[in-house]
Amino acid sequence: MLGVSRDMIEAAYTQLHAEGFIERRVGSGSFVAEITEFHSGQLRLRRDALLRNQAPNLSKRGAAMFNGGGLRSILAPQPFTHGVPEIRTFPLQLWERLERQTLRDYGTKALLHCDPQGAEPLRTAIADYLSRERGARATADRVLVLTSAQQAMTLCAPMLLDPGDRIFIEDPAYHGARKAFDAAGLESIPVRVDRQGIVVDEIIADPRGAKAVSLTPSHQFPTGAKLSLHRQLALIKWAAHRQAWLLEDDYDSEFHSAGKPTACVQGLDRHDRTIYIGTFTKSVFPSLRIGYVVLPPQLVKPMTVARTLLDGHTAQITQLTLARFMEGGHFGACIRTMRAIYAERLEALASLVDKHLSSFVEACVPIGGLQMPCLLSADIAEPAPIDAAGQAGVNLFGLSALHAARRAEPGFLMGSAAYTPGEIKVAVKKLANALQTAGSGTIHK
Repeated sequence: MLGVSRDMIEAAYTQLHAEGFIERRVGSGSFVAEITEFHSGQLRLRRDALLRNQAPNLSKRGAAMFNGGGLRSILAPQPFTHGVPEIRTFPLQLWERLERQTLRDYGTKALLHCDPQGAEPLRTAIADYLSRERGARATADRVLVLTSAQQAMTLCAPMLLDPGDRIFIEDPAYHGARKAFDAAGLESIPVRVDRQGIVVDEIIADPRGAKAVSLTPSHQFPTGAKLSLHRQLALIKWAAHRQAWLLEDDYDSEFHSAGKPTACVQGLDRHDRTIYIGTFTKSVFPSLRIGYVVLPPQLVKPMTVARTLLDGHTAQITQLTLARFMEGGHFGACIRTMRAIYAERLEALASLVDKHLSSFVEACVPIGGLQMPCLLSADIAEPAPIDAAGQAGVNLFGLSALHAARRAEPGFLMGSAAYTPGEIKVAVKKLANALQTAGSGTIHK
């Protein structure tokens, strides 16, 4: 009747039996099985919808991570998304050639699991670069290759501190760091930031102290302040005395536009209390997903073991290609090129903001970096102009979300690195029109 063979029918019945839809009884035949929990497609969809709306039964740490909202990456950035590098000028053909060389030289070995500490050629290249350019006390055996600076903080928090332990953080601070510490159950103690960076005197004066300090000393996020030398030395002395850890996120250090970047805190710390965190997300390209930490010798083995429980290792082919990119001098050349481009774009943004937005904001021009903070006029609330900008196709990030202890001055970050001066000009005019059109009833408190 069906026009198929007996073997086909037998195979179908065997499959139905294997999946529990029929029962087969020798001498009696095949019968539909009794299935008490079977749902039709429509019922299953309704049930799934109900479950999605139910409050999840999470652990305390799981709830902290979920309620923290995670981190949002914009897949197709538009002006003025902050923290996004320029990728259109990246030497893609060179990268492809280096990757082909890697596959040719390593063959199928490049397809295997990698040392969880990181590929040795890359660890050596990172250590050489940091020793030469950042004044770090780095050797290949102290480098742990990870996927990002965020992973580094997420790893350090539970490995070095217990739930309930105190950690000093900058105020304002990078929200990803604060969320990593919150997820680990730590008590984050905000410390004021001024033009010389985190106010170390407040840390020293706190009688309860803390087990760690998280800081961005080379280029504070979001203010752009640089931690002064005397504060760096005071912090190192305090950490040695209290046996506390310094988590140094060397954010944006490569893109100072005035003179050579200052040496890192880790290079000044002779007591080995500093953990240096870096990433190639901003300096190469975002989807590379390679970051690293330079660890005190006693932490290398424990951190590497802990890393195996997160994601095992970073992709080996990418590591080996990046190592060649650095060894050949291409990484340094890219940094120098982009430093000049970013300085030009930041200057263009500052000039255009002053020309078209001075009645709404005051630009706080940093010494280099990928973005510029702007403070809103005294009688302007923060959410309204950000919403108005979004409706005009302009992306702004509010400064209030980066503050913890004190009431933040309303304002927003404007990314400049990924956009040409022409694109910046168009976007600034869009933003000016959006703020003007919104009117005083929407913009002002």
